[in-house]
Amino acid sequence: MWQDYLLDQDPAQHSVTGNLKVQKNFLSPQLHNTRDVLVYLPPSYDWPEMSQRRYPVLYMQDGQNLFDAATSYAGEWQVDESIEMLTAEFGARAEIIVVGIPNNEQRQQEYNPFDHPRFGKGRGNDYLRFMVETIKPEVDRHFRTLPDRDNTAIAGSSMGGLISLYGFFHHPEIFGAVAAFSPALWVGMPRIQEFLNHAPYLPGKVYLDVGTNESNRRKTNTGISYLMFHSRQAIESLEKKGYSLGHDLLYFEEEGGTHSESDWARRFPDALKFLMGLS
Repeated sequence: MWQDYLLDQDPAQHSVTGNLKVQKNFLSPQLHNTRDVLVYLPPSYDWPEMSQRRYPVLYMQDGQNLFDAATSYAGEWQVDESIEMLTAEFGARAEIIVVGIPNNEQRQQEYNPFDHPRFGKGRGNDYLRFMVETIKPEVDRHFRTLPDRDNTAIAGSSMGGLISLYGFFHHPEIFGAVAAFSPALWVGMPRIQEFLNHAPYLPGKVYLDVGTNESNRRKTNTGISYLMFHSRQAIESLEKKGYSLGHDLLYFEEEGGTHSESDWARRFPDALKFLMGLS
């Protein structure tokens, strides 16, 4: 079922670097819909001398924006180029399998675990079940993964950042690290903050960032965006839980950063270095 991503396509029209696989029309029993699922394999994956090696895995939301500018609706993250760049710098320690799960027209519902007056019923728990009960077993079965939580991470931006941060605490048996880029925590307020306040400390690494020029239309009475305000609230909650900045928690406010794929692409390598302990 897994095939080369560019099979029967014109490579000149795409921006994929390295070894990317796709399973088309991947069925979700939990959500009753389908989507193409992408798997990026690191540089050494097909080397004969590495045939027994297994790799950590990063599960990412908005998969159509990660690898190929031709499929992105708002710019490409260049995840494939970033991993190959980090591999050239740090060697095998930087190699990781990335699973890209594209969104669909139900993005606001699937990426929100809570009901919302504007977006409707939250289906985030069903979406996470799709990830951990259907996609992950399929990936672990067909690729040489390290399937334990210490080698399994989750990441996303905006609404994808919301569901990723929630998923880290909701499925502690699966995920051992999370990266939430400009998470749209406001969509889940106040329940996401209550959830974070009551969630137990979990071993693992948490990365969270936000740009200073995001969502300027909605600001607090102190003049900062609600995205930044809620991100700071989340960091405060995580610190109270026992996470330590610079150790297992990294928070970054990018001066001038906007709510865009290009900004998240720029910050992705540093986030991955933190999650993988590269220095």
